[in-house]
Amino acid sequence: MKETAQPLDRATAAEYATWFKALADPTRIQIVSLLARRGVPMNVGEIVAAVDVGQSTVSAHLKVLAEVRFLLAEARGTATYYRINDA
Repeated sequence: MKETAQPLDRATAAEYATWFKALADPTRIQIVSLLARRGVPMNVGEIVAAVDVGQSTVSAHLKVLAEVRFLLAEARGTATYYRINDA
């Protein structure tokens, strides 16, 4: 007898929804793609230059992506470097 498939539990579904919401912006997709393709941590200035969006806008997008743990932030002196969370 085949078991009936069950939906995700509510907590897991809510977590997944935050991930999709975090990716629901073209600039955030560009940032994630850039960091994944480069494969090395980048600072805000490098990301700004690559995606051609203002620094404050990029910083806001980085915050959203870090909150859902798509990106990890590492302080190095006065700069913060961002990288893809491989996990």
